[in-house]
Amino acid sequence: MTFLPKLVLAAFAVALSLSLGAAQTPIKTAKKNDHKPARAPAAAATETKGQEGAAEARLIAIYRLIGQGNTLGALRQAEQLVSAYPGFALAQLVYGDLLTARTRPIKAFGDVSPDQLKAADTTLSELRNESFLRLKALRERPPAGSVPAEFLQLSPRNKHAIAIDASRARLYLFENRASGMALIADYYISVGKLGIEKNVEGDQRTPLGVYFITSQLDPKSLKDFYGAGALPINYPNMLDLKRGKTGGGIWLHGTPPGQFSRAPMASDGCVVLANPDLMHLIRTVEIRSTPVLISNQLKWVSPPSLRPRSQEFTKHLNAWLQAKSSGNMTQLSAFYAPDFNNNGKTLTQWLPTLKREVAATQGLTLEIKDLSLLHWTDANETMVVTFGEVATGRRSGLTRRQYWSRQGQQWKIFYEGVV
Repeated sequence: MTFLPKLVLAAFAVALSLSLGAAQTPIKTAKKNDHKPARAPAAAATETKGQEGAAEARLIAIYRLIGQGNTLGALRQAEQLVSAYPGFALAQLVYGDLLTARTRPIKAFGDVSPDQLKAADTTLSELRNESFLRLKALRERPPAGSVPAEFLQLSPRNKHAIAIDASRARLYLFENRASGMALIADYYISVGKLGIEKNVEGDQRTPLGVYFITSQLDPKSLKDFYGAGALPINYPNMLDLKRGKTGGGIWLHGTPPGQFSRAPMASDGCVVLANPDLMHLIRTVEIRSTPVLISNQLKWVSPPSLRPRSQEFTKHLNAWLQAKSSGNMTQLSAFYAPDFNNNGKTLTQWLPTLKREVAATQGLTLEIKDLSLLHWTDANETMVVTFGEVATGRRSGLTRRQYWSRQGQQWKIFYEGVV
């Protein structure tokens, strides 16, 4: 006999709504001082192709069976799940509850004895929170065809893009197709122990902003703590540096052998994924060209709604380009903010370099190709702009990245560099 009456399924209340079809969208589904090279065991880099998202999908299927009252079917599937993923602590907890329900009534999710509860209260609370966030993110799916509002325009060179919603403990992976951006996968993730909005080194928070993947680290060069590998991002970016933020070593990385996933807030600032999910990212994204948006809560919008803002900013960018093509240094320098910085150079120190660039293309018309616009808004508005700058008659040019800030009705450049 199974003692799991419907009135006692409060812990699975969200799962009941999932039976209405919440998973309509398919789910394929560090601290600086810790980055000391040490060879990881072979298990940390085990091939996981095709396994991304599988464990979570199987867990959700178990929740659905519980919501339907089919606890025997749920028990059988839970047993298979923990056998396949013994380090999946949340699955182990659900399996334990289903086993307990065979002998006595279950009062709550993670129903353990008072003595056990005292010893594992924090862990149990974290697992309950993980369960809630996984279900919440899968129930509250992004509207079909929508994209994060920050992705104003992606270049064809940006073959993929990543958006992270800290409030849902979720990472969304997009493919940039000729027809537009398509959500192709999303995964549960963990962020900093003390949450988000990183400001100083060692504050155990995950930064918010627009970043890029800078490299891929071989798991053989890492401690097994980082699991299947790591994808560092460029924190602190130029906006962070302008605001005086410190620290570094923010990675997307995996989990150690024997641990499938971590609590929603469990890292020292990095974004942590299950190893199969991380391996899918590593196989998919490209270094340097893949943007990583980290937001407290993503705002999902339809792509056409972004065009007016994109067009409005592009007018400023084209005016800058025209001023540079004309060789009028007075007009051109007016586009740069007084607090401009180029790797330590002030605006006064930077202008001679700019003047030489203008002289080198004198008489030629400059064109912008492969334009990418990423719009970040918090207390201020920032545009992260990447493009190819090519002079007429030349086959190639430099790839530039600029950071613009809105100042009233004007946009000003506070950083410019070559990628």
